[in-house]
Amino acid sequence: MNHSFGRTRPSKSHGHDLHIDQGQPHRDTHFRPLPPPSGRPPFQLDLATILSADDLATVNDHGKLVFHLNGDMGGIKDDRPQTLVAAGMEGDLEAAPKGSPDRPSFLYILGDCVYFNGEVEEYYNQFYEPYVHYNAPIFAVPGNHDGENLPGKHSLDGFIRNFCAEHPGIMQPEAKDSNRTAMVQPNVYWTLLTPLANFIGLYSNVPEGGDIRGDQDQWFVGQLKTLPKDRPLFVSLHHPIYSGDNFHSGSTKMKQVLEDAFRKANRIPEMVFAGHVHNYQRFTKMHANGAATPYIVAGAGGYHNLHTMKKVDGEAIIAPVEFERDGDEPITLESYSDDHHGFLRLEVTRTTITGKYYTVPRPHEPYSKPRKLIDYFEFDWKARRVRRNAL
Repeated sequence: MNHSFGRTRPSKSHGHDLHIDQGQPHRDTHFRPLPPPSGRPPFQLDLATILSADDLATVNDHGKLVFHLNGDMGGIKDDRPQTLVAAGMEGDLEAAPKGSPDRPSFLYILGDCVYFNGEVEEYYNQFYEPYVHYNAPIFAVPGNHDGENLPGKHSLDGFIRNFCAEHPGIMQPEAKDSNRTAMVQPNVYWTLLTPLANFIGLYSNVPEGGDIRGDQDQWFVGQLKTLPKDRPLFVSLHHPIYSGDNFHSGSTKMKQVLEDAFRKANRIPEMVFAGHVHNYQRFTKMHANGAATPYIVAGAGGYHNLHTMKKVDGEAIIAPVEFERDGDEPITLESYSDDHHGFLRLEVTRTTITGKYYTVPRPHEPYSKPRKLIDYFEFDWKARRVRRNAL
């Protein structure tokens, strides 16, 4: 496949217009039937068909896969936070030269790519233009706003056109002067295969708390059963299982869906990623057998309104702290950031997953302020043990 992803940024960046929206229309959050898949079962896409041969060889030769993770990106009312996050990821990408094992191979979006209704006409302002200098592939699972269609339009039209295209061409009118080609994911729920990790991406639909039904649920169990166990398995979806925020909180519906699937497949993934909540949170669930599973919320990717964390007796939570218990299994909130936008960088080797979460300046702060590392962790994925925040 012939893919193009971005441009090298000129020495002096151009300015960005502020995109103003007059307000979200009345919301209709009922469950939407899924569109037909663009690919064939089992809906898997191999990273080897997306990266260049040289970039794939770098991953294989060094045994290291680096990628960015983020969610809730679209700058519908104020594009400055999204632009600042994009610049932060771009700077992290360009800090390592082509051919370096430390250079991120892609960005994986955890939903809500385009607000408020995934409109085709918003894809340039909220996707192609902000990442015009992010010179790497971008994958995604849809969020509720990507599928919350307006009257007279089909759910996920824009997402299908730009992330689930049959061929990697320049999608018009969305891309305009961008040279980024549409991604060729085989379905709105799908699996990304890589040499060092596999990603199961779920679509948790439009209703608050999410909703996964029928064929997708059965497919999910099948993927858990059949994907190889010689590399870590990540599960990505939009609605989070655990969250200590004031606005959405975690989803008991998605918790039940995931745990039922884990039980049927007799397999628990190495990590679970989600967005929807507009901040960063990292949890560790300790299982009865001593194994750990990190659950990460990374939803501060650019939507202007951040979600604050709950307070305890009027005081901010000080992490790490036990968040809740699932029977005899404690869930610990290890780290969080609710006052800045940012992005997560994950580095996967044959033994360890290293996470680094960076915040970027707020619009009212100097744009020259460097990105700040506020969470660092290491996860021995074979032993299922987390080294807590080492900062």
